[in-house]
Amino acid sequence: MRAFPIGARRESVNPSSPGTIPKSRLDTSLESMSVFKATRLKDLERNNQMKEAANTSVDTANVTLPIAFGIASGVTPEKGIITAIVAGFIISFLGGSKVQIGGPTGAFIVIIYGIIQEYGIEGLMVATMMAGIILVLLGIFKLGTIIKFIPYPIIIGFTSGIAVTIFTTQIADIFGLNFNGEKVPGDFIGKWILYFHHFDTVNWWNVVVSVASIFIIAITPKFSKKIPGSLVAIVLVTVAVYLMKMYGGIQCIDTIGDRFSIKAQLPEAAVPSLDWEAIKNLFPVAITIAVLGAIESLLSAAVADGVIGDRHDSNTELIAQGIANFVSPIFGGIPATGAIARTMTNINNGGKSPVAGIVHAVVLLLILLFLMPLAQYIPMACLAGVLVIVSYNMSGWRVFKGLLKNPKSDVTVLLITFFLTVIFDLTVAIEVGLVIACVLFMKRVMETTQISVITDEIDPNKESDLEVHEEHLIVPEGVEVYEINGPYFFGIATKFEEIMARLGDRPKIRIIRMRKVPFIDSTGIHNLTTLCKMSQKENIHIILSGVNDQVHAVLEKSGFYELLGKENICSNINEALEVAAKEVKEL
Repeated sequence: MRAFPIGARRESVNPSSPGTIPKSRLDTSLESMSVFKATRLKDLERNNQMKEAANTSVDTANVTLPIAFGIASGVTPEKGIITAIVAGFIISFLGGSKVQIGGPTGAFIVIIYGIIQEYGIEGLMVATMMAGIILVLLGIFKLGTIIKFIPYPIIIGFTSGIAVTIFTTQIADIFGLNFNGEKVPGDFIGKWILYFHHFDTVNWWNVVVSVASIFIIAITPKFSKKIPGSLVAIVLVTVAVYLMKMYGGIQCIDTIGDRFSIKAQLPEAAVPSLDWEAIKNLFPVAITIAVLGAIESLLSAAVADGVIGDRHDSNTELIAQGIANFVSPIFGGIPATGAIARTMTNINNGGKSPVAGIVHAVVLLLILLFLMPLAQYIPMACLAGVLVIVSYNMSGWRVFKGLLKNPKSDVTVLLITFFLTVIFDLTVAIEVGLVIACVLFMKRVMETTQISVITDEIDPNKESDLEVHEEHLIVPEGVEVYEINGPYFFGIATKFEEIMARLGDRPKIRIIRMRKVPFIDSTGIHNLTTLCKMSQKENIHIILSGVNDQVHAVLEKSGFYELLGKENICSNINEALEVAAKEVKEL
């Protein structure tokens, strides 16, 4: 190595001198390096996808949950897997989240069960397809972000209610109750009355199987984070029960095969017959499915974003969810959405792209075709244990308990939504919960909007956070200044009228200061118009001050300014007081 003294200047290299690299060869070398780098990156990406696909095959444990959700919903086991295959593939392929895993979830159990009880499988297909169309429309019209603004107490209220309902539906299998052919009621109270009437038929072997399943699921995360506890529980318990039946002579533990005939094949595509009467009856249910599916999928995507450091496209996700729910019933599936638990399992297993979800769907298809007959050996009590854990995780009882310390209005919404979900119906719960939340929101907005009356002077120092050291603005005699601070909508319009009626005076001029009014609705415009007409009859002049551009455009479009006159519309309070002073003198 040659040493250069400090401050010495290096000699320039002559391209033609011996030992130097020609420029053409240098360019070729750099180009080759770039090609090599690009090829290497592609190879790495391909290898990562292969690893991701391989790791995702571990996620085939998710086959147990679709089976459990299908049975709990009142359909055959394979319908749950078909949903996970068809809907899961579409959601991963078209969705706005990289790692979302779609399929049937516990949230739909209550809805599906109720629909089948009242309208049958055909009605479920129609409702699910209608929900799919609604979800697509929500995505097309960019309403994905609006779903996120549904109040948190409502979400916790009906998810906790669903959790209690799911737990309730599993009591019969946990205790192995025998109803002697009596039909299980669809409502919460009816179920528990039936359970208590037949509690003397408890099968303690079922209880042991359920408790063992719950215990295994609970302790599995301590030994393995990648393999779900539900898979471990089902494999171990199924083998144990099989051995007990074969060699122990214990035949009183029901399995899936004892109740269902499993078909290891994809059903042929079939479109349900549609009539206007069915569409009208099922439309509220379809809205419930769509809203619940949208909330759960976007919630799952948001949670996944926080883990992988990404941002999902909510509108694209809704469109994918809609297409999935429209197509899934055609192949015998049930409603689907993004599954938080399976999405997190996917992430934990190395999933970083939609490839994981696609592979997951393909693997489930292979399981359905080749391994599904083995599902007949799974004990019903074991599936009940799995769903007990699902309901426990869904309940969010710690969050529920925390929300009880919030303001009374939030607690009211929470409890009403919860009890309506449990006692009546999820559709009713969501509708009533949203109405109550809207009413409370409007009430809070009304409370934040203030209307003040000034009759003597205005202090400029109170106009802003800065000390301006200006003289007070004197309000001329016979002039009243009404300042509205907040939105001027239908709730505030009546409030304005009440204040004027309470004052009961008749000034010569009323200045309505609207600098802090962000928007005005049709009721507010009607209120102002009525006020202006009544004031004109009483020879009272109305002056508007500080109207912003948005409110100005609305008032101008409505024709209000023609009634008031442009000379009575001022840009600021100083101008308004000057106009008022002149008009007072003229009067």
